[in-house]
Amino acid sequence: MSQGNIDGIICKISGPAVIAKKMTGSRMYDIVRVGKQKLIGEIIRLDGDTAFLQVYEDTSGLKLGESVVCTGNPLVVELGPGLLASVFDGIQRPLDKIEDVSGSFIARGIDVPALSKDKKWKFVATQKVNQELEQGDVIGWVQETETIKHYIMAPPNCSGKLKSIKSGEYTVEETVAVLDNGYEIKLMQKWPVRISRPYTKKLDPDEPFITGQRIFDTLFPIALGGTAAVPGGFGTGKTVVEQTLAKYSNANVIVYIGCGERGNEMTEVLSEFPELDDPTTGGRLMDRTVLVVNTSNMPVAAREASVYTGMTIAEYFRDMGYSVALMADSTSRWAEALREISSRLEEMPGEEGYPTYLSTRLASFYERSGRVICLGAEQAIGSVTVVGAVSPPGGDFSEPVTQSSMRVTGALWALDANLAHRRHFPSVNWNRSYSLYCDQMEEWFVERVADDWIELRTRIMQLLQKDAELQEVVQLVGPDALQDNERLILETSKMIREDFLQQNAFSDVDAYCTLKKQHGMMKGLLTFYDKSKAALDRGISIENILNLPIREDLSRLKEVPNDLFGEQLNGYLSKLSLALEEE
Repeated sequence: MSQGNIDGIICKISGPAVIAKKMTGSRMYDIVRVGKQKLIGEIIRLDGDTAFLQVYEDTSGLKLGESVVCTGNPLVVELGPGLLASVFDGIQRPLDKIEDVSGSFIARGIDVPALSKDKKWKFVATQKVNQELEQGDVIGWVQETETIKHYIMAPPNCSGKLKSIKSGEYTVEETVAVLDNGYEIKLMQKWPVRISRPYTKKLDPDEPFITGQRIFDTLFPIALGGTAAVPGGFGTGKTVVEQTLAKYSNANVIVYIGCGERGNEMTEVLSEFPELDDPTTGGRLMDRTVLVVNTSNMPVAAREASVYTGMTIAEYFRDMGYSVALMADSTSRWAEALREISSRLEEMPGEEGYPTYLSTRLASFYERSGRVICLGAEQAIGSVTVVGAVSPPGGDFSEPVTQSSMRVTGALWALDANLAHRRHFPSVNWNRSYSLYCDQMEEWFVERVADDWIELRTRIMQLLQKDAELQEVVQLVGPDALQDNERLILETSKMIREDFLQQNAFSDVDAYCTLKKQHGMMKGLLTFYDKSKAALDRGISIENILNLPIREDLSRLKEVPNDLFGEQLNGYLSKLSLALEEE
């Protein structure tokens, strides 16, 4: 894209919103340089020769009459080796490089390249001269980290015959291959953040995004390329849930967007992530992670851009054939940025002051998820799975951001403050949560895990639902009014909650649970219920059943290592049959 040289004049300043005149010829979403300090901004509305800008930096000290220079280019991100293990701000400026230049605080107008232009990478070519290339074809790779190969692809809308290509050491700006039409392919490519990267075909969501967390994988699973909203009030564990998914999910690459969160919380993330071991690869978790950080004290306009920056990076790794998990924490802070900018532009407010286009913006963001056949002759399959945290004020799920998120996501993991206060983690309310992906993934679970997976899951859900109904009766008339079989339902549901749904993130064994182990635990719980119900029918009292020592063995099953679980489960089932027959 050509560089522009349109010089406008600032005529109004309202926080991050700036209005400039004499901007004829500029386009929507063009990047501009504002004032003497050349602050970075973006055109978000045009009216004749008047442009409405959102500035990504603090506008303190900006004066009327200062110039605005339009670059003629949209906000783009640099995509190439060096992304992984990096920490960027909302517009992809590396925070470590900014610190080197300006110290602990980000200087205004600072311009730091996203990817190092000096570092050389060892490029290994996989294509030969005279080979026909399509857009998206892999021409070689770079070993970016110990665990991830960074595939170098022909950019979208680029095709032709290879005129030259050579392995060697290159910087991201040096040419590694040339096509017969003169197009030069470098290790780095650029892409506008507000435009989705293209793909060949979007696939049905019929494979699960495996998290290792029983309540998600068993009761409320999402698909690879699916979307989930995680609403919860203060202290319910949204950030912990997303960090757990980053550590244990079956994604190859993690993109974590800290959007408007508290500075001390993001400091913990930045200090903890580099120290975390990756249980999947044995290396560092950071080696397959990209962090996009925009804390609550950073300019709100950059917060609005941060989710698009993170999504574009996620799509880029998806195009290599990787499964990418994108964690947005939190979309509420992003929506608050939209509200602030909208109000300063004097737009018509919608519900609770949010702009009327809130639902549309959320939908367009979540719709960039998906499991797709990538561009290129090899037709690799990649995916972007999006988990968006929502922070409703006071835990009120009827507020606009939560409701809009629920309309456009395929799963709801509703966090409950009461569960969190009782130290039940993950504090997911099983009566309010749901997943719309279960039916489409049924065949996968039956073929890959167990024939009776769906049946066991359905029975677990039914027991929890029956428990919720009985709890209302207990609160009215007390537990003594219940029949023995109803008391058995209450006790079994309590075991499901405490021994199955509750999971200890600090336990080396229980922090991650395989699907086979999850199936075995469901089988153990339901076998206890079935055999106890049969014992009740034979006249054995509920007290005798509930006092059996075998119940302790069942509660300890979750601490059995995954590789030893099958043997332990068989032993438990045998002991359970003997214990109930002896009664």
